Amino acid sequence: MSAKGGDGERNSMLAASAAASKGAAGNTPGTATDWTQPIVLQEGVIPAVRLNGDYAVVAITKHGVELARRLQSTFSHADVYYMSKFARGDEAAKGIQLFEGSVRLLFPALFPAYKGIVCIISLGAVVRMIAPLLEDKKKDPGIVVIDDKGEHVISVLSGHLGGANELTREVAAALGARPVLTTASDVQKTIAVDLFGRRFGWTWESDDKLTPVSASVVNEERVAVVQESGEPDWWLYDTPLPQTIRVYDDVRSALEDEPQAALVVTHRLLEADEEAILANGVLYRPKAIALGIGCNRGTAAEEIEAVIRETLEELRFSIRSVKAVCTIDLKKDEEGLLAVCAKYGWPLECYTPAELNEMPMEEPSDTVFKFTGAYGVSEPAAKRYTGAERLVLTKKKSGNVTISVGLLAFGK
Repeated sequence: MSAKGGDGERNSMLAASAAASKGAAGNTPGTATDWTQPIVLQEGVIPAVRLNGDYAVVAITKHGVELARRLQSTFSHADVYYMSKFARGDEAAKGIQLFEGSVRLLFPALFPAYKGIVCIISLGAVVRMIAPLLEDKKKDPGIVVIDDKGEHVISVLSGHLGGANELTREVAAALGARPVLTTASDVQKTIAVDLFGRRFGWTWESDDKLTPVSASVVNEERVAVVQESGEPDWWLYDTPLPQTIRVYDDVRSALEDEPQAALVVTHRLLEADEEAILANGVLYRPKAIALGIGCNRGTAAEEIEAVIRETLEELRFSIRSVKAVCTIDLKKDEEGLLAVCAKYGWPLECYTPAELNEMPMEEPSDTVFKFTGAYGVSEPAAKRYTGAERLVLTKKKSGNVTISVGLLAFGK
C-alpha cells in the first residue's frame, strides 16, 4: 500500500510541510530537518513530518506508547508518533518521531498525509482535534481510536470510503482487542452501498444516490440488485442475502417489480426506458471489457483514443468498464498505445505471435502474418485475454487502428 497520492505528491507535501515548520527543532531556514530531534509543535505552524508508511499511530500517554510500539512491530506500513517525554532512546533507529507540545497541533500535518490515523487518545479529544480539519467523506482519512488499555478499537471517521472499518478490524486483531463498528450496514451484515464491488475495481457512475440507496438497504426496503456483468461473489457474509434484497439479470425485469431502490451493475449504457431504475439507484461499472488493438507504427494517441471511444459508443458500452488493452508484443513500446493506456489506467497485455496464432480466428490475414508473424492481432489478443470463443466485435478497421472488443465471462 502507498500513501495518499503518488511519490511526487508526497514529496511536494513534505517540502511544503518543511517550509512551513520553521520553528521545528533542527529545522531552521536554509537547513535540512534533523529527524533525530523532537518535532516542536507551535500554534499557527504546520510541522514537518517524515512519511514512510500509509498510516500514522499517535500516542500521548505511557500506556499508549506501549500500544503504539506494539502496533509498529505488526504494521510495517505505519509511522509512529509520541511525546518526547516517553522516549526510550531507540526512536531514531526505529523511525519513531517524537514531538513536544500539544498533540492537537500535529493533526494538520497528519490529516492530509495519511490514509488512516490511529489515535491512542480519548474519543472526545480526537473529535475536537479533527473537527476543524474535516472536509468530505471521499477525501478525509480513516480515523480510529484505541482506549488507553487497548481493550477497544473504535472506527470514528470515514469507516467505508476512508477504510477506517477495515483498519479497525486489523488493529483489533493485532492487539487482541474488540473492534467497535457503528455503520449500519456492518452491524446489520448487509450491503455497504458505497463499497459495493470496490474490491473488484467497480466504480459508480455518480454518487448522487449513495445516501438514499444506503438508507433503503439498512431500512430493509425492497432493493433490487441488477447484475448484467462483473464478478458474482460480491456478498461478503456467511448469512443468506436478506429477503428484502432481490437479484435480477436485467434492468427491465427489475423495473417490473417496482423496487424502492436499486444497485445496477452493468457495462452497458442504459436505454431511455431503463433510466427509471436510477430514480433511487446507483449505477456501477464493473471491469468487464477487453479491447484488442492493432495499429500502424507511430499512430498518434489521439487517433487510437478516438477509435476506442467511437467504437464503444457504437456498441453502447461504457469506457469505465474497460479492464485492459490487448495487443501483440511488437507493440509493447508503441508510444501512442502506451499513452492512451496511461491516461485511463489500463494495463497493456502483450502476446507473442505464437500465442496469438493459437487462438481461433474468424478473420485471419496473410498480410498481417507477413509483417508480424501472427495471422491477426486485435481479434486473437481479445480472445486470449477474455477466454471467449466469440467477441462482441470481431474486428473493425478505422484509419491506422484495428479494434476488437470482448467481454469477460464471470461464472455464476
